Amino acid sequence: MLTGSMVAMVTPMNEDGSVDWPALERLVDHHVEQGTDAIVSVGTTGESATLDHDEHGEVIAKTVQAVNGRIPVIGGTGANSTAEAISLTRRAAAAGVDACLLVVPYYNKPPQEGLYQHFKAIAEAVAIPQILYNVPGRTAVDMHNDTTLRLTAIDNIVGIKDATNDLDRGRDLIARCPGDFAIYSGEDGTACQLMLAGGKGTISVTANAAPELMHQMCTAAVAGDTDEALTLNERLSDLHVAMFLESNPIPAKWAVQQQGYIGGGIRLPLVPLSAQHQAAVRAAMVKVGAL
Repeated sequence: MLTGSMVAMVTPMNEDGSVDWPALERLVDHHVEQGTDAIVSVGTTGESATLDHDEHGEVIAKTVQAVNGRIPVIGGTGANSTAEAISLTRRAAAAGVDACLLVVPYYNKPPQEGLYQHFKAIAEAVAIPQILYNVPGRTAVDMHNDTTLRLTAIDNIVGIKDATNDLDRGRDLIARCPGDFAIYSGEDGTACQLMLAGGKGTISVTANAAPELMHQMCTAAVAGDTDEALTLNERLSDLHVAMFLESNPIPAKWAVQQQGYIGGGIRLPLVPLSAQHQAAVRAAMVKVGAL
């Protein structure tokens, strides 16, 4: 079972929007050195929405190559077309990822039975561990806990990233799902509390800017060391907020650029962090020693 701080890693880009492959390798090495427990490649934070299919597959493959077995890699392969999600998942599996992360289909707003059939079809088509991803704030559809519980019966559906920001929902999943089904947080601000309640880790935006401290906090929280986890999380609290002052991954990419690991490239319709928020992000980074 994957545990700990799993960074939702940004995709480095040049100023013209092309993928910066040398920066990708540097960023992977940085996360390994800082103790990041796993890398999520081409999720929301990795700008999956604006990478074409070939780029999507290539970024995942290059990430796997750069990691070279040092830590697990999770490929973001969700789509609002079941056939497209199967295609992306097959390509990521062929590239050698350890698991795939599959977002609830967005925009077309399927009913609960449609969600069940969607994830069941992908799991049956590609024999790789799969993590569900419920983020109703982005998808406009909420996968109910009862639907998740149905999906736990499928052997290679192994966990869920819960980004509902509802701790009661998360605690309900922990209480009702089988012990070998992992509940991961998808909300940095409440991740510590969810892990202390029995969650197995977090897929984190904050870890882009403060990977070592996030690793330490997650290690303590998963181990049930409440005092240490809460102390570390309090240090991170301003950074959790700062990473969402504008749409993700805008602040995260700006933060990692300030650290010198990537350039300033980001793809439209996203734009670089506005001047009005730069001081707040910088101050939050300084507070945790990330600058």
